[in-house]
Amino acid sequence: MGVTRRTLLKTFVAGGVGAIAAPGAYGFLYSRHELELTRATMPVSDLPAALAGLRIGLITDLHRSRTVSRDDVTRAVETLMRERPDLIVLGGDYVTWGDRSFVGPSADALAPLAAPHGVFAILGNHDDDHDMPAALGRKGVQVLKDARTRVRIRNEPLDLVGIRFWTKRQSDIAALVRDRSPATILIAHDPRRLVEAAALNIPLVLSGHTHGGQVVLPGLGPVAARKFPVIAGIGQRDRTRIFVSRGVGTIYVPVRLNCPPEAAVLTLQPA
Repeated sequence: MGVTRRTLLKTFVAGGVGAIAAPGAYGFLYSRHELELTRATMPVSDLPAALAGLRIGLITDLHRSRTVSRDDVTRAVETLMRERPDLIVLGGDYVTWGDRSFVGPSADALAPLAAPHGVFAILGNHDDDHDMPAALGRKGVQVLKDARTRVRIRNEPLDLVGIRFWTKRQSDIAALVRDRSPATILIAHDPRRLVEAAALNIPLVLSGHTHGGQVVLPGLGPVAARKFPVIAGIGQRDRTRIFVSRGVGTIYVPVRLNCPPEAAVLTLQPA
């Protein structure tokens, strides 16, 4: 059996490895709260000229819990709102292990999010299928559960396709993108869906889930996230590009090393 991400994180951070004891303490006390704003230009194949310059805000992996406070989420929300994106995407994992006691608080912290063309969300593997989408819906967020919606921006259609974490088969995703517009974004919590998106010639994927590795060790890198095709930032397969956010919160251990939390603003440009 392969070594899991959970096992690696616990081993390197909580297991008493002396070489990272001091950085681990810093990662617990400070680094996991030091949110960065990422501004990135996102090349998109066949992007209509009318959509060039469209700015998409992305927040994911809040993991609101006893160890991820409202302040951590609020910091990300306020950072994104200062950028005034045209459209906002939420990439899932609003709580940890489906903890319903934090469903309401997570949605409340996200309530200030607003954008001219809407706020859209998907669910991650830690989210339940009813309470979390209902709470987000009450805050004006449109939750896409294996669904597609179309927005018109500057008289140009843009299709947003949101899938559940457990939706993995190419045929299931293909059904959602049948007769899609040329400008289509797949919002998939797991960046491994890049493979299916490329096979379907979907030009852009937005993801999270990896936390950027969360613990990035000098000389070794993000050991716990190596199974993903892209761990953080921009990647590409064929003509399909992906952006993977490092996310806001933490999982398994409340530590980040060399991997700060992130809110992102992506500016679309023709590839």
